[in-house]
Amino acid sequence: MSVESSPLVNGIDTEALHESIREISQDSSKGQTHWTVRTDWKGGTRSDTRVRECQIGGQTIKKDFTIRVDEPLELGGTNQFANPQEYLLAAFNACMTVGYVAGCAMHGVVLESLRIETEGDIDLRGFLGLDPNVKPGYDELRYKVFIKGQGTPEQFRQVHETVIKTSPNRFNMATAIPLTAQLVVE
Repeated sequence: MSVESSPLVNGIDTEALHESIREISQDSSKGQTHWTVRTDWKGGTRSDTRVRECQIGGQTIKKDFTIRVDEPLELGGTNQFANPQEYLLAAFNACMTVGYVAGCAMHGVVLESLRIETEGDIDLRGFLGLDPNVKPGYDELRYKVFIKGQGTPEQFRQVHETVIKTSPNRFNMATAIPLTAQLVVE
């Protein structure tokens, strides 16, 4: 079956995606989402984060996932699972991956491969509170997108620019967003 006759491109049902876009453009409430997770300490540097549900367009979507987190031995952990920074970078890459795959699908571009490599440096003196002049996080992140498929360089550039403009996690990493904290002592 050719790409033209199939609504499935790169594993994306383009007809369903077009329908979602149409519905959201006609009723903005269908585009509203809510995400929540719960993290419980498991001892040492270990924690488990539970994902039970999300809401999309007013509909509750049941989920059942556990994200296990640890630190390397050198940072007091047991090195059983990826650490928070690795999950942060993975979430950054994964969100953009969705954008590239869907964007290419919507342009009818069949992908052969897609890889995003992201890196950054953190000076632990900031995290450990050893130097108030050292940030506890990244000064910058650097990423490269490697993409190959049946598209022109111009099509890939257009998708790339769209991902830069529309990826939620890229936006969240590139833009200061307000954080509201509340401490509950039990």
